[in-house]
Amino acid sequence: MPVPDAARRGPVAVLAGGVSGERSVSLESGAAVARALAARGIETLLLDPAAEDFVARLLAARAERVFVLVHGRGGEDGTLQGLLETLGLPYTGCGVLASALAFDKVRSKWIWKAHGLPVPEGWALARGESLPRTETLAWPLCVKPSQEGSSLGVSRVERPGDLPAALERAWGFGPVALVEEWLAGDELTVSLLGGRALPAVCIRPRRPFYDYVAKYEDAGTEYFCPADLEAGFADELADLARRAFALLGGRGWGRVDFRLGSDGRPRLLELNTVPGMTSHSLFPMAARAAGLDFTELCLAVLAETPGGDAGG
Repeated sequence: MPVPDAARRGPVAVLAGGVSGERSVSLESGAAVARALAARGIETLLLDPAAEDFVARLLAARAERVFVLVHGRGGEDGTLQGLLETLGLPYTGCGVLASALAFDKVRSKWIWKAHGLPVPEGWALARGESLPRTETLAWPLCVKPSQEGSSLGVSRVERPGDLPAALERAWGFGPVALVEEWLAGDELTVSLLGGRALPAVCIRPRRPFYDYVAKYEDAGTEYFCPADLEAGFADELADLARRAFALLGGRGWGRVDFRLGSDGRPRLLELNTVPGMTSHSLFPMAARAAGLDFTELCLAVLAETPGGDAGG
């Protein structure tokens, strides 16, 4: 696929690393994208926002576009996007508000629920607030930090006696924990690129649930892409992903995660505004199923940068 002259007009800064628990995955994503862009003749500079001289190096690079690949806190929560807005640099992905909303699982679900989109039953609990009466709850439960990624701090809680420890674990990542019904069905994800929904991926971990180890370390996790879904259901899922994305103000690219309940119906889990771009990441997997190789995917994401057309 030829790269038009517009794609070569100025350097691209690829940002990866950061300080979150997803740093290693981010570095891997950034290195893969930087290699792909450089191989197509695009001047590329790989920068780590955790470096003390990061801003100085970013300004010195005179980059015309920024490819954001910093996962988790400090990369997907709107703070990095705010810096890039202040510097006047066009960047990939969601803006400040959409990033902040998507990273906050409580507030994103408030918005989705208010608009009639399906979300798991649950509530937010800040440190110091009283626990609900456990006899009123349906077990097991899912306890997770309100603002974290890659399933860090997530617990499956089978009985009331284990709930306090699970809450403490979630609160270790932030002041608010999200306590939800445990959904027993398959986990599905839909990647969005420029308004287009890519084929859904079905995830079946060997572990009790799709935690950090299942995502990045356990070779036994199975992925099915395209997911084996009836055509009507696949279209419904894609439409639901687009609506969820739009309601939070999403732009460019993102990935919407679902889980099926015992009734076989999907519930929205979260919107990932900076999807992984490693060799085993879900977004490139969906892109391959749609006929895009990794380099074409990188160019397509870059082409969605406001004010910057990557072409091709």
